[in-house]
Amino acid sequence: MVATSNGYTRPVRLMDRVHARIAARSRPATGFRSTPEPKMIGHFARGRQLMAGNFLFAGQLVEAPGASIWDVIAEIEMDRSQVHGFTWLDDLAAVGDNKSRLMAQEWLAQWIERYGAGRGDGWTADVTGRRLIRWIAHGFFLLRGADKAASEAYYKSAAQQAIFLSRRWKAARPGLPRFEAVAGMIYAGLSLSGMEDRVAPAVEMLTRDCKSQIGPDGNITSRNPEELLEVLTLLGWVEGALKDSGKSVPEALMSAMHRIAPTLRALRHADGGLARFHGGGRGLDGWLDQALATVGSIEQPSQALHMGYGRLSAGRTSVVMDVAPPPAGASAAEAHASTLAMEVTSGRRPLIVNCGSGVSFGPEWRRAGRATPSHSTLCIDTLSSSRITVDKSGAELMSDVPKDVRSEFSDLADGTRLATAHDGYRPTHGLTHVRTLDITSDGRAIAGEDLLTVLDAADEGRFDKALDAETLQGIPWSVRFHLHPEVEAEVDLGGAAVSLTQKSGEIWVFRQDGATEMRLEPSVYLENGRLRPRAAQQVVLSGRTLSYATRIRWSLSKAQDTPIALRDVDDPTALDF
Repeated sequence: MVATSNGYTRPVRLMDRVHARIAARSRPATGFRSTPEPKMIGHFARGRQLMAGNFLFAGQLVEAPGASIWDVIAEIEMDRSQVHGFTWLDDLAAVGDNKSRLMAQEWLAQWIERYGAGRGDGWTADVTGRRLIRWIAHGFFLLRGADKAASEAYYKSAAQQAIFLSRRWKAARPGLPRFEAVAGMIYAGLSLSGMEDRVAPAVEMLTRDCKSQIGPDGNITSRNPEELLEVLTLLGWVEGALKDSGKSVPEALMSAMHRIAPTLRALRHADGGLARFHGGGRGLDGWLDQALATVGSIEQPSQALHMGYGRLSAGRTSVVMDVAPPPAGASAAEAHASTLAMEVTSGRRPLIVNCGSGVSFGPEWRRAGRATPSHSTLCIDTLSSSRITVDKSGAELMSDVPKDVRSEFSDLADGTRLATAHDGYRPTHGLTHVRTLDITSDGRAIAGEDLLTVLDAADEGRFDKALDAETLQGIPWSVRFHLHPEVEAEVDLGGAAVSLTQKSGEIWVFRQDGATEMRLEPSVYLENGRLRPRAAQQVVLSGRTLSYATRIRWSLSKAQDTPIALRDVDDPTALDF
């Protein structure tokens, strides 16, 4: 059974096409019963780029002024579901002038003409749900000034998509795809004439999914922070749509939102962005704030793991570390070998980061971004702590993952400690990686220790065998600290330290004890929406282990604060084209 590019098997995809064609012959809706207020956060600058004919998809920039978005994607090797979901409509609506509206109406009409009969890549339950939500939420924007024929085509196609969803949302994969499909069905049922009887079954399914797919601590199986934010956003939109229609909101939905909110707060850095793990990004400016405001709860995270992540914060400094095995099952297709990797942010500026997801830059960057050397943690001889294997469907899943990952918080006289360990290298080298982080109560200093150790006699045999394979020269290891692209790094004090300077003028000093060599190497920062990976640097500690215990100590200390006269903010309109 072979998986298609969007992760669905061929039998599922075939049934999607069958039901899409059946839905195309169904009775259309005649108008709106109600329209939810648009709550999507679009990107004004991206909207202007689209209007100028600059199309950035899958890391490729196509400059085609006046071209149709559908003609452009036909010429690019990419997963076209991203475009068929109409999320770009948020960006055009953010511009909101007459020219952007006419462009949106033209591309909408072209989609209906080319794909509305059930043809093309856009007919899966999750993509259809995503598209319907945008069509309905931006309904007034799309229909203002439209003639009768265009309006009738819009309502007919929207109703056909709703009928398709009512037949196929059960086929959507659990997790975010299912939530998108069900939320789209609820939106359509509440808003379009003649679709009212489809609301109750969708709400019932959403209630079950809120109980089964969102864990007691607000977690989801993918462990992707940005995906969790998308789920919370969808639940908030559904809650608002139900209230606006005078319908009751299921208690399970509200409970799920209140479980998710503290978890997202735990995964939020000091600058307001999300930690970037397992394929997730930082999230658009203001997105997380808006989603949390929808919940209405101010419950703060406890000093414990949240969705498998540990957080330390003090003063203006935050640290988030991955302290759990990578996701399993279907979610493993986007999982990263990031166990015990960390990110550090000071004030409004990221300092230590992970390289991020390379999905938007092609398959090679995607694989590279998932490997342990692309994360700020220890790695043995470039061997990831979890390995990638290809299953029968062609999906690249994580295998040989750490089985035992442990963590413990403790209070210190002047700060907090997070002690962690994982056994990902025990089967191959007999070594357990132990990482301890201490942060002072003012957030001005972080002390870390990475330990490679043998725990029992069986591990000694594995270690000796691995050492023999290296002709007794020692097992090579490296500890990597990837820096944000805006951090300027320079080896200082005759090679004994590295100074890290932020654009704001803030300076941190990195020191180490236990590594044979400390050096600066090139790195990359993989960020969705960019034309290419951003160049960055990384601090690399390296050495070889010859004994049953190797200890590497390192520290980060703030040497100079941000000058008071400077405003430490980013330009939210900046784009890299």
